[in-house]
Amino acid sequence: MDAPDGDWRIIREEARSGPMQMALDEVAADTAAEGGPWTVRVYRWDPSCLTMGYRQDPETVDWEWCAANGVDVTRRQTGGGGIYHDTVGDIAYSIAVPADVVPGELLECYHQLCEPILEFFSRIGVDADYVDEAVPEIHHPACYLRELHPAHDVVAGPADDRRKIAGNAQYRRNDAVIQHGSLTFSVDAERHLGVFDDPPIDPDGFRDRVVGMDELVDLDRAAVVETLEETLAEWASATEGSWTEAELSRARERAAEKYRSDSWVHEQPGSR
Repeated sequence: MDAPDGDWRIIREEARSGPMQMALDEVAADTAAEGGPWTVRVYRWDPSCLTMGYRQDPETVDWEWCAANGVDVTRRQTGGGGIYHDTVGDIAYSIAVPADVVPGELLECYHQLCEPILEFFSRIGVDADYVDEAVPEIHHPACYLRELHPAHDVVAGPADDRRKIAGNAQYRRNDAVIQHGSLTFSVDAERHLGVFDDPPIDPDGFRDRVVGMDELVDLDRAAVVETLEETLAEWASATEGSWTEAELSRARERAAEKYRSDSWVHEQPGSR
């Protein structure tokens, strides 16, 4: 499916903190819902960050390890398990669009907005697609170690060694849809496992489940990011864009009041 026809902007990769990146996703949705441009963007986590899934129990996080190793922690609006976003190894994207221009059925909408991501992998020479059949769960709190499902989990590599390469998620408001995703450029299994409290798997086992683009193609990170940006821009017929000062101000406020707040990060929804 093609992108919805509208006034799209592409915001090229920016490095910001996890709370600010999550706030900017919301602000992009606000802008789209209020009649402003729709957004496709690429972003980088600085410092490295663990994003917990919306309903994830904070007791599954090794808070001391994260603090000692300079890993920020926030909570996403989207569900699923936690994801360690390495400042080098992770490449993130998001799409914000009015709700009434995309399919109302979740999976159909998800597949439409994932179309440029699969095209991106093809352009860099990575054979990636949704997993053919379910793969059993290893560790529920970790997104990349949950059950792999044919409806939404993207794997890559040769036919006899297909491993997860992307985690994508979506949430819908009455007026807007936000989809964001984590694309693995390189795997740092030790740090990915370090953010979780007592995961039942070692780094070798993690690498058996997850693959990075750098294992599959001979491209540096900058070239991969540029290809992702151009693929998203072409899919959406987007023009070059940037945040307005009003958007940045709103995002800073939301990052401080929500995505860095103890009530959002340290309290599991339902227990608040």
